[in-house]
Amino acid sequence: MKIKWLLWGAGIVFGLFLLFAVCVGIVTAVLGDRDMVTASEGVGLVEVKGMIVDGQDIIRQLHEMKKDKRVKAVVLRVDSPGGVVGPSQEIYAAVKNLAKVKKVVVSMGSVAASGGYYLSAPASEIYANPGTITGSIGVLMKFSNIEGLMDKVGLKAFTIKTGKFKDVGSPVRTMNAEERAMLQGVIDSTHGQFVRAVAEGRKLPVEKVREIADGRIFSGEQALALKLVDKLGTLQDAVDEAGRLGGIQGEPELIKPPKKKKQMMDLLVESAAERLGMVAGAGQDVSVDYRMGW
Repeated sequence: MKIKWLLWGAGIVFGLFLLFAVCVGIVTAVLGDRDMVTASEGVGLVEVKGMIVDGQDIIRQLHEMKKDKRVKAVVLRVDSPGGVVGPSQEIYAAVKNLAKVKKVVVSMGSVAASGGYYLSAPASEIYANPGTITGSIGVLMKFSNIEGLMDKVGLKAFTIKTGKFKDVGSPVRTMNAEERAMLQGVIDSTHGQFVRAVAEGRKLPVEKVREIADGRIFSGEQALALKLVDKLGTLQDAVDEAGRLGGIQGEPELIKPPKKKKQMMDLLVESAAERLGMVAGAGQDVSVDYRMGW
């Protein structure tokens, strides 16, 4: 009898938990778009924060800003040291596309370097704080070699491949001169793309950009002197300027893009995972290897 009552109790608790999760999911789904529903005409705000690994959500937000007729101009707040090349280029293309139909004003936070600067280049205007770290126009690849360590412990590695370059960058053998030359060609090509993008976006001669495109960083004050940014100012200054460029009278209202809508099952799973994690004290350590970034 005790076991039966325990099972009944567990079932009731689990049912209440599911009901609670469903309610949380519904409320989240309804309130997620609140910023877009209540806002009148104003300035859109899109944020790029942290390492750039996947640009799809940022691109979605920029697309929403482009479609929304109430958004008269957009502020792109960038606080990123860069990241992976491909996603940075995709966001760059989305910013460039948006700037063709609406004014885009970039506001740089503490750092907007490398890929963070790359995606800022096509904006209508760029604001930076005097102490913002920006620039770092360059590309890199990182490799590790543990061949010596393996020799010490008596381990050997064997590779079967279809071409001489297929295992380039392998950590278990030394890279030869031909492989280095091949990778340098890839780096030089990508670097050239970066230089041309900055020259086009900032309306500067390619030769002038190439002179400073050696990976060095600049303060916002230095970047202004080099014409990499247009003005020194805060996020509020950028918002005010976007409002002026968008023809808005008075202080512009900020319009944030709607949060990505999720399926009910996703909300249930996330809610359950969060609560189970709190109960069990679960943790997660995630590391990513960036083979080519800026």
